Amino acid sequence: MELKQEMASLLKTSPNAVKKRLLHQIGLSLYNTSHGFHEEEVKKKLEQFPGGSIDLQKENSGIGILTLNNPSKMNAFSGVMMLQLLEKVIELENWTEGKGLIIRGAKNTFSSGSDLNAVKALGTPEDGMAVCMFMQNTLTRFMRLPLISVALVQGRALGGGAEVTTACDFRLMTTQSEIRFVHKEMGIIPSWGGATRLVEIIGGRQALKVLSGALKLDSEKALNIGMVDDILPSSDETECLKEAQEWLQQFIKGPPEVIRALKKSVSSCKELCLEEALQRERDILGTVWGGPANLEAVARKGKFNK
Repeated sequence: MELKQEMASLLKTSPNAVKKRLLHQIGLSLYNTSHGFHEEEVKKKLEQFPGGSIDLQKENSGIGILTLNNPSKMNAFSGVMMLQLLEKVIELENWTEGKGLIIRGAKNTFSSGSDLNAVKALGTPEDGMAVCMFMQNTLTRFMRLPLISVALVQGRALGGGAEVTTACDFRLMTTQSEIRFVHKEMGIIPSWGGATRLVEIIGGRQALKVLSGALKLDSEKALNIGMVDDILPSSDETECLKEAQEWLQQFIKGPPEVIRALKKSVSSCKELCLEEALQRERDILGTVWGGPANLEAVARKGKFNK
């Protein structure tokens, strides 16, 4: 009830004010009934397509491991997996001890996108747009998580799988892995927000090449165009995950409240105009200035000493 009242209040305000307040409330979504989006109806449709799971493991180090687990179909997203992804994102929104997140696929491959059984059954434009809004809601909430996120791409990330990687702050690949936006070959465009985020990551010209050419991005090519941040030496599933955790660890050293505040600040810069982003940065600063980590660091006096 409170959430509905909040949304009603937001709809009466200006678009910029809405956006600003949405960023303050991490759990709110892009689409609601005013956009013709009825979440409960979409959920009922997605429930009809079982298979696979989304598994979450929260480590004491403050790193969460999110696994796309449907190996018999190259970790394709079933309807139930889409629902579970939202559930795990909500769980992560409430994980106050978390600092980082790795998303990966089971059995040494990332994800082949949507399960074709669901795609065939949800064949009308109305169905397509409903699932589009559901996944855009989920991945936008994922992107706004106050956790520094990494997509660990082993094997292939195709279609919707490639789109999921763009919702992360960083992407890592193995030497044998591949990212490919195959949407053109399916007669559609990216629908989970992947095109919009891809432009932000590699720029409009490169994004157009990647999408219109349905280019196969091996690790070297992806690194060269700025799609990924590093290539891991191991291709072994267990060892590769360990390397990804070590890679992420360099960015999440420190108290959770500081790391989370940094991520929130950067997220604001992506979505707000300069004036609003600066104001948001000020507000976030107020949550850590004079806090335990700040006072301890000032007491040490060695500002830049390691």
